Amino acid sequence: MRAHFVLSEIGVGLRRNLTMTFAVIVSVALSLALLGGALLARKQVNSMEDYWYDRVEVSIFLCNEVDAETDAACSRGPATEEQREEIAAELESLELVDTVYHESAEEAYEHYQEQQKDSPFASVVTPEQMQESLRIKLTDPTKYEVISSAFAGREGVQSVTDQRSLLENLFNLLNGVNIAAVGLMMLMLVVAVLLIVNTVRVSAFSRRRETGIMRLVGASSFYIQLPFILEATIAGLMGALLACFLLLGVYLGIDGFLAERIPVIDFVGWDAVFSVLPYVLVTGIAMPALAAFFALYKYLKV
Repeated sequence: MRAHFVLSEIGVGLRRNLTMTFAVIVSVALSLALLGGALLARKQVNSMEDYWYDRVEVSIFLCNEVDAETDAACSRGPATEEQREEIAAELESLELVDTVYHESAEEAYEHYQEQQKDSPFASVVTPEQMQESLRIKLTDPTKYEVISSAFAGREGVQSVTDQRSLLENLFNLLNGVNIAAVGLMMLMLVVAVLLIVNTVRVSAFSRRRETGIMRLVGASSFYIQLPFILEATIAGLMGALLACFLLLGVYLGIDGFLAERIPVIDFVGWDAVFSVLPYVLVTGIAMPALAAFFALYKYLKV
């Protein structure tokens, strides 16, 4: 009997506030889709950082004849074979260093010609202008400063560069976009909560006579509140399910379109998407229920 009454009250409430319920569903769906998108974006950035930072190399460029005439760091002359071997030996003795690869000026010239074959400068660059270098793979790419402080300014060393610095701007941009998405998601969640609170109070006001009678016959506050809370929860659940479908649809497009056309990005897999969906569903259920409970706490208190 009690379950039938509660269900009937839920049906009445949803029918009376159909437009506002629809607005709640849409706002909850958008805010939770942004929540899921922000969580996936965070996973994507972490995945890209692990993927690219693991491939980062530190390069020690050695002085050549041209640098000795034009670069103050090479004023003591071009690097000798003994200096190069000494630096390589010191690098290999460090636990931080995984591998050391020597690239001669001729090899650097060949790589440059392959990479810049369409550039007008490729035809005027000579092997003598290219620098030989030591390419170092680190066990921990974040410890680049150790190599830089140890070898920058050494005799025969023109410069020490880290490819990681080239990626930091990209990842800072991605983190900024993710923060903006989180901010927009928080704004949408606030809008959704306000809509839920307003919808529940309008529904409670329209049924104030019924709730007053229930209070007079001894019904508990929770029993009076339950239909309103369940109305909000159902609307939130519908919004959460819609948000899940939106996330699945967007990722389906990413997996079927972008992943094939942008192979340099290691996109997160379906496992990451499915790991986010429970958070979306739980938030979609808990947020409206709590908002309705606190909205009705003082309203129904007599």
